[in-house]
Amino acid sequence: MTAEIIDGKAFAARVRGQVAEQVARLKADHGITPGLAVVLVGEDPASQVYVRSKGKQTVEVGMNSFEHKLPADVSRYDLFALIDRLNADPAVNGILVQFPVPDHLSEAEIVARIDPAKDVDGLHIENAGLLASGQKAMVSCTPLGCLMMLRDRLGDLSGLDAVVIGRSNLVGKPMAQLLLRDSCTVTVAHSRTRDLPGVVRRADIVVAAVGRPRFVPGDWIKPGATVIDVGINRLPHEEDGGKGKLVGDVDFDSAVRVAGAITPVPGGVGPMTIACLLANTLTATCRVNGLDEPEGLTA
Repeated sequence: MTAEIIDGKAFAARVRGQVAEQVARLKADHGITPGLAVVLVGEDPASQVYVRSKGKQTVEVGMNSFEHKLPADVSRYDLFALIDRLNADPAVNGILVQFPVPDHLSEAEIVARIDPAKDVDGLHIENAGLLASGQKAMVSCTPLGCLMMLRDRLGDLSGLDAVVIGRSNLVGKPMAQLLLRDSCTVTVAHSRTRDLPGVVRRADIVVAAVGRPRFVPGDWIKPGATVIDVGINRLPHEEDGGKGKLVGDVDFDSAVRVAGAITPVPGGVGPMTIACLLANTLTATCRVNGLDEPEGLTA
């Protein structure tokens, strides 16, 4: 048996298409254009590439893109003053500060400064609390993308046994909350879990977000299970022919022979992150204007 490969690139393109359709409808019916503001502090090359990609895709779906580039030595005061202006700007529906930021700035303080209704990264403590209590929240983009792919593959998730490996605030915890909301039986496992292989083997759904390359071997996977690999790890150059290969948290070569479906790395969960950022910006726009939320693009 060979697992079905879940094509994240194709799925993300579909999501962006849905967002573009609903943005066009918002413009035509209500004269509203969603706006996403991205703040980049410093000159980190990877962040610059990512911000350019976000801006390009924002414009492609018909939204307004606002990019703010600040020097690496920007003061906390000046950064917060910019965030306050964006919070107050009705043309801006979503705000994202690109992480990492220089060491003299606190990521937790930055997230706390963003209006929770415009927190399209879903990191604000208020959104975490709303999600945990089953209320409407802005949901972190990566878990939202994982949930969309699981629903697409499996339909109704009710009653399925799900194991989330990893307990980070960014992925593990919100992923578990989303699966609970879809009536899965959820176990959050981690490096201290006793008999981790046994815990994973009983799961119909495995979401690996532990940050360790090829941590989950194929013999931990229940035959036919759906495996979502969130990990993005670059191997040292001396491995894999000196290319610095990207691999996930799951040992793909062994897991693909057991699972029913699996996301590859790269090309699985990664492309969904920006697509869900755009979906969240659309959702935030609809909420602030008292309109119905976009169908199929929310948790």
